[in-house]
Amino acid sequence: MNGLQLIATGGALPGRTVTNEELSRTVDTSDEWITTRTGIRARHWCTEEESAATLAIAAAKQALERSGLSPQDIACCVCATLSAPDATPSVACQVQRALSLPENRPALDVNAACSGFIYGTAVARGLMATLGGRYALVVGCEALSRLMDQTDRSTCVLFGDGAGAAIFELCDAPFAITLGARGDEAIHAGGPCCTGSATISMDGRAVFRFAVDALPRCLHAVLDETQLALDDVDWVVCHQANSRIIDHCVKALHADAAKFYKNMDRHGNTSAASIPVALNEMAEAGLLKAGQKVSCIGFGGGLTWGGMLVTYSPLSHG
Repeated sequence: MNGLQLIATGGALPGRTVTNEELSRTVDTSDEWITTRTGIRARHWCTEEESAATLAIAAAKQALERSGLSPQDIACCVCATLSAPDATPSVACQVQRALSLPENRPALDVNAACSGFIYGTAVARGLMATLGGRYALVVGCEALSRLMDQTDRSTCVLFGDGAGAAIFELCDAPFAITLGARGDEAIHAGGPCCTGSATISMDGRAVFRFAVDALPRCLHAVLDETQLALDDVDWVVCHQANSRIIDHCVKALHADAAKFYKNMDRHGNTSAASIPVALNEMAEAGLLKAGQKVSCIGFGGGLTWGGMLVTYSPLSHG
């Protein structure tokens, strides 16, 4: 069994919702300026009591409950984040403790920024291939509001907080994954994140050029590996950075825009959380149906990219 299928999702959003209109009171911007350039209308920021870890735990608990599995069934826990509240214990270890996952199973964080969820899934697959097991818990979680300069309108309007979790089953279903990196500081978070002294900076033009190259490249890579065409894929779930990036690629691919799920209008850019948050939203809304094939595409800070093609098979363990 070399592939993975998605059997359950979970999600968590922090308690504070910040609209474009609210931001326009503190920085030189407007709802029109933000919406026309990014597609973002609102985002969620953590309250004082919330963090990437608390959101990850909530999302993971929901995914585990929905899967029908017990904690003993989980072979590994991988959390993708660039905004962990502590250097150690990792967010994954905090999830392991909160969910009472077995102590003889690996739990670790990965940081591949906006591609983190794809990287985390690849790591989980590798851990099961090496150590055994059938089910993996992968979480993408961020508290980017803790890393932002709230006076920098080029970044504070873009980013939000949240967490999404997924449980994957090792199986023989169609599956493909591709990863890559090009070391660059077009998106940069400097300083130690766990102390809250990091600040995010971004070269928007460079990121756009990178994204519109990486997105179709990843999509073609996973389609080629599975010998599928885009018409065979039910959904494409991209990192939710900017609606213009996705729209540009849809046009270049001559694709059906309805296949490309977008939710950045409600959440902004949540980095490693954006893809699993979207998957959870789709599952909860009944958009994601059993047997559907989903391509997930990540791109962003680092610069990193990753693509995955996976089948949604809820409660397939029975």
